[in-house]
Amino acid sequence: MKISAIICAYNEEKTIKDVVTAVCDYYFDEVIVVNDGSTDGTDKILHQLKDLPTFKYIAYPDNMGKGYAMATGVENATGDIIVFVDADLSDLKDEHFEQLITPVFKNEADMVLGQATETLINYKINPFKSFTGERALLKKDILPILDEMKTSKFGVETLINLYYQANEKWVKYVMLEGLNHPTKFNKFASKSRAIKEFIAEGHQIALAAFNNFNLLTKIVKNQIKNI
Repeated sequence: MKISAIICAYNEEKTIKDVVTAVCDYYFDEVIVVNDGSTDGTDKILHQLKDLPTFKYIAYPDNMGKGYAMATGVENATGDIIVFVDADLSDLKDEHFEQLITPVFKNEADMVLGQATETLINYKINPFKSFTGERALLKKDILPILDEMKTSKFGVETLINLYYQANEKWVKYVMLEGLNHPTKFNKFASKSRAIKEFIAEGHQIALAAFNNFNLLTKIVKNQIKNI
């Protein structure tokens, strides 16, 4: 089975080089990087990496939103398995990719969600772990919701999670030991800017849930059926 990695980036000049290099150094058949209208030095750095093996670059002049960028990556992927990787990570290792891919490859899970252990919230009790950007899944399973993904912005992970639950897909969580994922407070010098970003993302997540009430209804029906 071919495996495609997708990295969506928006203003990640501090980490994008290390993330892309680490992903390209692994055994992916292709690495698709979608630059979602970055206004910092992300584009310049990515052009410097164009000769890396398996590297494919897609750049948008304007910010289209995380969901649109992820859907674009899937549309351009040739792999059977898709692995999404955030662009703002630190200390990515080969074993992290293996933890994400292996259960899907061995048909032990339909989707694997990877939780970075080096976060502000204790990873063992993190209530937001289902929103992680590190995930592996089969391309064929996500194709039916590509159009919805394009309009979901930061609610894209919520949409995917609801879709998998509604269709009773098997989801597995793995702990990615030593992987560092920064919070908004780590990324932005201004606390008010970080809070503003949190509020905006929270609104998009809530909107994704509201717009997919049919999936929530299906989940409840499945739970009643299985009692």
